[in-house]
Amino acid sequence: MTKKLKIFVGYDSREDIAWQVCRYSLLRHTNSDIEIYPLKQKTLREIGLYTRGTDSASTEFSLTRFLTPYLGAHDGYSIFVDCDFLFTTDVMNVLDNVDPEKAVYVVQHDYTPANAVKMDAQAQTSYPRKNWSSFILFNNAHPQVKALTPEVVNTQSPAYLHRFSWIDDDNLIGELPRSWNFLVGEYEKPAEVPSAIHYTNGGPWFSNWQNVDYGDLWTAERDMYEESIRAEKTA
Repeated sequence: MTKKLKIFVGYDSREDIAWQVCRYSLLRHTNSDIEIYPLKQKTLREIGLYTRGTDSASTEFSLTRFLTPYLGAHDGYSIFVDCDFLFTTDVMNVLDNVDPEKAVYVVQHDYTPANAVKMDAQAQTSYPRKNWSSFILFNNAHPQVKALTPEVVNTQSPAYLHRFSWIDDDNLIGELPRSWNFLVGEYEKPAEVPSAIHYTNGGPWFSNWQNVDYGDLWTAERDMYEESIRAEKTA
């Protein structure tokens, strides 16, 4: 099995800058030939891969994320990640010591949300395995991942999908270190900067979330991204 890595970033039309900065941080910290795509619900509907009705989810990619291995279309690894992430190290490092017998790898959070609201005044909800699905490393060669077809994604309940009920043995869910999905505002700020910072309650691209932990790192990354765009236009 190849360790070629395809990454699908959840895209929400209200948070375009979050996707841009997430992508930029992924590319800036690696020398590997990774592929990164925005996971846009509108496009998936247009091509007939996503046919569910409208829902009340807080993001446009709440359920489309589970199409990641199908879209990856290879037997290597694929990652889904929410757009409100900032990467501070080479994402290829997440493949260190992975067991090919595991179907997926996630950070197995076990917490009660500290805030009643998140992002742009969106209500915060609590449910089993909350935020496990915000960063998923899929082993596309695994039979249970191959069975996660568009039909399953389009017909099964949100709970079935987000709680990984489509995997029939919990031992097939590998555990990543917390550093790969550090929940800002939910965990105490560690001495060492996490590998992947998740502004799960809201980040500096929202006017009312300017002073969050590691907000300065996100703002600095945004400034580098915007400078790169200006440089491209004047080249």
